Amino acid sequence: MSNRPFWESKKLSEMTRPEWESLCDGCAKCCVHKLEDEDTGLVHYTSVVCRYLDQEKCKCTVYAERRKLVPTCLQLQPEELDQLHWMPSTCAYRLLHEGKGLPIWHPLITGNRKEMIRTGHTVTGKVISEDFVHEEDWQDHIVPWS
Repeated sequence: MSNRPFWESKKLSEMTRPEWESLCDGCAKCCVHKLEDEDTGLVHYTSVVCRYLDQEKCKCTVYAERRKLVPTCLQLQPEELDQLHWMPSTCAYRLLHEGKGLPIWHPLITGNRKEMIRTGHTVTGKVISEDFVHEEDWQDHIVPWS
């Protein structure tokens, strides 16, 4: 048995559901609305976030029902990772899929979310609910996310 942590010793497709879920650092960047430039294919992140996100906790308030309430909400699966070029560059799923390691502030490394929050890797305090921005105005809220 390897002494390395599971994320270094297993492929994403080999992970148990609890291991898979623990990879999520809780940044909630996947919950911000993104706009794709039809000409270039570039993905632009906005500061507009799903109405169901608890912005302070960076948690979905309707997680179990999210796919029913928001049909476009993603339930990430290992076989979909090649298609997820829009995931943030700091996303553990994307990093591991690309053969990279987890960032030093990731909760699996530090044992808690404090360092991640301290270093500003969550959306807390940086977003506005879609309830307050019309979809046609999302382009006015494009922001750089890492």
